[in-house]
Parts: sequence; structure tokens; C-alpha cells
Amino acid sequence: MQFEDLYQPLSADAKARAKKVKLLICDIDGVFSDGRIYLGNQGEELKAFNTKDGFGIKALINSGFEVAVITGRHSQIVQTRMSSLTVQHIYQGQEDKLIAYQELKNKLNLSDDQIAYIGDDGPDMPVMKQVGFAVAVSDAHPLIKRLSHYVTQMPGGFGAVRELTDLLMLENGKALTTQGTSS
Repeated sequence: MQFEDLYQPLSADAKARAKKVKLLICDIDGVFSDGRIYLGNQGEELKAFNTKDGFGIKALINSGFEVAVITGRHSQIVQTRMSSLTVQHIYQGQEDKLIAYQELKNKLNLSDDQIAYIGDDGPDMPVMKQVGFAVAVSDAHPLIKRLSHYVTQMPGGFGAVRELTDLLMLENGKALTTQGTSS
């Protein structure tokens, strides 16, 4: 099965970039979620996560890829969700995401071309300019789309992460799994 059979045509450049990826870094708000933050009267914060994205992340990790999140906000919800998906590298409260990116790149001994990043807005731009494979969700800000090597069909919070995990797995010769739980 090819990626194009499931989603949309993939440029030769995007294919070549995807084949080198060993680490996927994701933003949270606007990527894993739809970007909305629900605040309750008692100060509680709620976010919605898509189980398809969760399944894709677990499948990617089980296929040997590293996965990380870098987000500007800090939330116990994010910690809980990412831990449940077995994401090992969780960077929260990162106003300058490039600092966390450099730390992660050095920690895993990777080069820029071995790293993919999926984002949706201005704070993601510095990292997206560094990585080998920059991806924007379909409802990303136009500037983010312009600097991306690939723009998903799916919007943030509604399967964009799963689309990217499928792309990375298929372009790296990994079979898409139908086994496991939809987390």
C-alpha cells in the first residue's frame, strides 16, 4: 500500500525527506487538539484529543520511531495524554521551542534531516525552519503552510497527526497496523 492510496499525492521531495525521519516532534494546541481550550468556572482546563492520532503515535513508536512533543503551554492534561501514548520526550512551557528542539536533537544524537515537525502557527516557525521535514496541518496559518514540505489533508485535532504517522511509516517501509487499542 502506498500513502497516495489513502490520502493525497506526495511530492518526490516530501518522500525523500520522510524516508530520513527518525524522530517526529509535534506541537499540541492546533495539532493534537483543534486549538480550542475549554476553561471551567473553577479554573479547570479541558482539551479534546483524537483517538486516531493516539493510535498513530503508538503505532509509530512501536515501529521504532522516536516521538516528542514541544508545546508553549503547560498542562497536566498533556502530560497525562502523552504518557498514556508512551511518548518519552515531553517538553511543556516552551516559549522558545528552538531551545527544546536543540536539546532533544543533541540528546538523541540526530541531525536536522532526521527530524520531522508538525505545527500550525507562529511559535512553531523557528523549529520548522530547522527540521528536515516540516509539516503543517491543513488549518495552519498561511505562513506555516508556505514553509512546510507537506500540508496534511486533515485539520489539527481531527486526524492530522495520524495522517503524518501513516506517511512516515509507509515511506519508511513499515506496515500500517490494525492491531492494538485506539488510545
